[in-house]
Amino acid sequence: MTPGSAVAISAAVRSGALTAVEALEGTLERLERLDPTLGAFQEVWAEEAAVWARAVDTRVAAGERLPLAGVPLAVKGPRSRWGALVDAGCVPVGRTAVPGPGTPWQTWGLGRHGRTVNPWRHDRTPGGSSAGSAVAVAAGMVPLATGSDGAGSVRIPAAWCGVFGLKAGNGRLAWADRTGLAAPGFFARDPADAAVCWEVLSGESPSALERPLDAVWSAGLGYAEADAEPVALARAAAGRLVGSGGVRLIGESLVLEDPAEAWLSVRAGARADGGAREVNDRRLAEVFRRADLVLTPVTPNAAHGHEGPGDRYSTALTWAFNLSGHPAVSVPAGVGADGCPVGLQIVGRHGEEKVLLAVASLLSWSLR
Repeated sequence: MTPGSAVAISAAVRSGALTAVEALEGTLERLERLDPTLGAFQEVWAEEAAVWARAVDTRVAAGERLPLAGVPLAVKGPRSRWGALVDAGCVPVGRTAVPGPGTPWQTWGLGRHGRTVNPWRHDRTPGGSSAGSAVAVAAGMVPLATGSDGAGSVRIPAAWCGVFGLKAGNGRLAWADRTGLAAPGFFARDPADAAVCWEVLSGESPSALERPLDAVWSAGLGYAEADAEPVALARAAAGRLVGSGGVRLIGESLVLEDPAEAWLSVRAGARADGGAREVNDRRLAEVFRRADLVLTPVTPNAAHGHEGPGDRYSTALTWAFNLSGHPAVSVPAGVGADGCPVGLQIVGRHGEEKVLLAVASLLSWSLR
């Protein structure tokens, strides 16, 4: 079986049209066929996954209604972080690739078959550090994958691989790293899958928008020099949100201070009070008193080659929101002239992840 959406797989398993074991077998076949080229996985847990899949089938037969019954899941980091998804019926199939030795920029992954490549162009990076998770979803190996985002590590690979990626607000789910910068996140290709995943992780039911939301657009947040094409594609995606009737662009811009020094200071263990972090927190609070959303490109540049980004920070438009703790999503915005996707970043108020999911669902996520 070629993996479909998580919602479709789960419905089939619950109805008896498919077993979790059969869903797993199809996933492992596809994974073993594609992964030698793409390098998405560090480890594959075929034997353990078979045990978990049989357990799901037993639970379904006993009458449990599992919202993600039999859904294959790719995992970044310890499995223990994602117990809620397993409890809901997901079957973890393996640990995804992250940057390995010699990748100080954290912009690509190293899997069991070598470097992780962008499924759209193998000579381009998929982004990092949740590289393998994004590739596994983009290539259709699995419908859902987990990640973590300390500076853009979910949003950037989501953008460059053409899938949806959510960074939860800091402290919203069960874990964070020692700095407080990294937040849990996940990848999906289908809006309904993303909604169910968030509901399982947070306990919050998805909801439709009750009114048009006011949004502020910023091409560079006041400090980043963004290339014309990613800006144009992201701005066009923002225009489609407006055209849907769900979003209104209001006549304001957003000018922040460059957060690079503050982020690096916090990463090194310092408090980084004052300076850009304090200024940005104040300016974001002012904006979110008048607007519901901030819209930007995910990155100032397109996906670069495996030699690295040079002296440019691909994180320029994402890491401010790790410092501020706001939830943010990356939604596919289109494909550039180089044949690689770029993304639209949608940032919301603290605690409003399900609003971001509702807004993101207004855009089509299918680029292929």
